[in-house]
Amino acid sequence: MRVTGGIYRGRIVKCPKGVIRPAMDRMRESMFSVLGYMDGLSFLDVFSGSGMIGIEAASRGACPVELVEKDKIKKSVILQNISMVETAINLNMMPGEVYIKQCSREFDIVHFDPPFPMKGKEKFLELADKHNIVKKGGTLMMHYPDEESYDDQIGSLRKYDLRKYGRSMLIFYTRD
Repeated sequence: MRVTGGIYRGRIVKCPKGVIRPAMDRMRESMFSVLGYMDGLSFLDVFSGSGMIGIEAASRGACPVELVEKDKIKKSVILQNISMVETAINLNMMPGEVYIKQCSREFDIVHFDPPFPMKGKEKFLELADKHNIVKKGGTLMMHYPDEESYDDQIGSLRKYDLRKYGRSMLIFYTRD
């Protein structure tokens, strides 16, 4: 996999062992195009897999960047991948729901990419709303399979965009 934009464009990111479904280049480019200007924005990537989305965010100016991944098998590869980035990227090895419940800060941008077969993904959207991890006016986005659907409003999170890439969907919410 290669970084698709920003100051680290073209750099190679390794894919760790274990269950992983890397986001397609076209989808990542489109996602960051929707997000727009990122300089100085805080970024949280839950279910980070290889760390690619966080690296893409840092490449485009996001700072700080937080990664959350519970699969300890992926840790060494994620650390190797983020070592090429000069931006502050912090890796948290824990389940996403634990991180969200313990999180004491708000982020400008939050990205969820749970495993496609996972059931109950809406709980992450509800937890994000309940624990206010998205700043007012910030963005939460979630990658999911096209056979699923999510409400337009979840608490203070309101859908503002929806994109389809093959069998993948990317939904964007803003916090009112």
